[in-house]
Amino acid sequence: MSHNPVILNFHEVLLHKSDTDLLNGPHWLNDKIISFYFEYLEKIAYKDEDKFLFVSPEVTQCLKVCPSEDLSVFLDPLQVKKRDFVFLALNDCVEVDFPGGTHWSLLAYSTPEDTFFHFDSLSGRNFKQAWKLSANLFRYISSDDGGDFQELDSLQQGNGYDCGIHVLCNVDLIVDFCAKYNKIKGCGKVLEYNVATKRTKVLDLIESLTK
Repeated sequence: MSHNPVILNFHEVLLHKSDTDLLNGPHWLNDKIISFYFEYLEKIAYKDEDKFLFVSPEVTQCLKVCPSEDLSVFLDPLQVKKRDFVFLALNDCVEVDFPGGTHWSLLAYSTPEDTFFHFDSLSGRNFKQAWKLSANLFRYISSDDGGDFQELDSLQQGNGYDCGIHVLCNVDLIVDFCAKYNKIKGCGKVLEYNVATKRTKVLDLIESLTK
């Protein structure tokens, strides 16, 4: 549609103007922007690193509501058991058929540490969702059906709309740390500067890919 043109067709993600407009102001990020960034990390930034898997919000939503016996339908094609680190963009939506919700956080699994780590820019807000999803995924992903779940200290947002930006900054920090040290624990916290400049950097990235 002319009033909402396509800005970028990037692998599995189609970004419209209404999506990229969310990056221009004090707006909550939708699932398409986060999916785009995860796709960029997988297809470009870390294309040669098979040990990383970035799971989109749409797939994560399916995993949240999927019975444990059906997880293989979603996870087998992603070769999850061959990955060292899995990153999931998690929201607090409880609707079965829709991504979204009102708050984003990052859930990351480390095979070397056999642990799910949760990074939440509103501490405690998505704890229940993260713990339930981790418990369900352990039945599929962990070698001994055990493993651990830990909430790690994260930079806290100072408004009601930057949770998605925190997810993008957190995944940048953690993936870089994993590439260097092959673990997640000890990765530290993102800097406020990174959060403050991330919208502009993602817009610049989208613009560069359109060329």
